[in-house]
Amino acid sequence: MSGNIAENMEVIGADGVHVGTVDRVEANRIKLKKADSFGKHEGHHHYIELGFVADVEGDKVRLSANADVAVTLEEEESGRPVDL
Repeated sequence: MSGNIAENMEVIGADGVHVGTVDRVEANRIKLKKADSFGKHEGHHHYIELGFVADVEGDKVRLSANADVAVTLEEEESGRPVDL
């Protein structure tokens, strides 16, 4: 399924709420654009494991978790969870 994920696709939660925008796929993770980072994590990329992708629908990547849960699943470049 990762072959269907392309730059600038919108990443949405299972509830349809915006989570981020694809920068690219690296290994087994989606790298989100820096512009989608927030708060104290602003200015660098966050990542979401491909295992959380439920479907690719047109220009959207739908995750298996709602957006409010998905942001807690984001990782830093190192692979550590984002500390919200």
